[in-house]
Amino acid sequence: MENSAYRAVFFDISGVLYQGGELIAGAPEAVSTVRDAGLAVRFLTNTSRKTCAQIRADLAAFGIETAEGEVITAPSAAHDYLRDHGLRPWCLVHPNIASEFADLDQDYPNAVVLGDAADGLNYDNLNRAFRLCHGGATLLGIGANRFFREGDTLLLDAGPFIKAIEYAASVEAVILGKPSAVFFRQGLEDVGCSPGEVLMVGDDVFGDVEGAMKVGLAGCLVRSGKYQPGDEDRVAGEFACIESVADLESVL
Repeated sequence: MENSAYRAVFFDISGVLYQGGELIAGAPEAVSTVRDAGLAVRFLTNTSRKTCAQIRADLAAFGIETAEGEVITAPSAAHDYLRDHGLRPWCLVHPNIASEFADLDQDYPNAVVLGDAADGLNYDNLNRAFRLCHGGATLLGIGANRFFREGDTLLLDAGPFIKAIEYAASVEAVILGKPSAVFFRQGLEDVGCSPGEVLMVGDDVFGDVEGAMKVGLAGCLVRSGKYQPGDEDRVAGEFACIESVADLESVL
């Protein structure tokens, strides 16, 4: 590890470090190995059903301690974008993260924030999102993942619904979260590294690996979480592929 080519490692969380309520074996040790080698660590997640505080608490319960600011979420990035651009959002998000936007003016919305709102992604709500965007509101997407895994089941993520609004309203969403280059660059700025000095570890070959590589980061795909057989061949470029995060040291 002393001769690692990297200065930082970015970890996806769900499907890489834990899955549902189960720890992925070797995950705490893998994170500790990276820290012990003096590499910076950040946790980049599109999870849109939990706040940063909840995610840090989940990690701590699995024996993975994090410092303030090490967890970077798509909802927090969306909040900062809205604040910095003076936008008033209508938030079609999961009830668990509604509090993340509570400090923003939400009267007379001129932006739509669309994330994994679970049962909130019904026709009436999607139609309101369409009407607002058709009328000129900015569309912000919390991540653009196609699906995610919950237990043994694959579920639609926010990406397909964002695409539907884009198509219907003839708009292009601003994506806050993976695979957005803006999101990865936020992590790079946070650790003070150039892209080639950072390894992104994830279970989503598109959102994690391909998204990172397009910005210049190295990619590492784990065969856990939402990984599907054949994912190694679904994107162009060279990247590492390991059975689980427990094998990360072999890549470093």
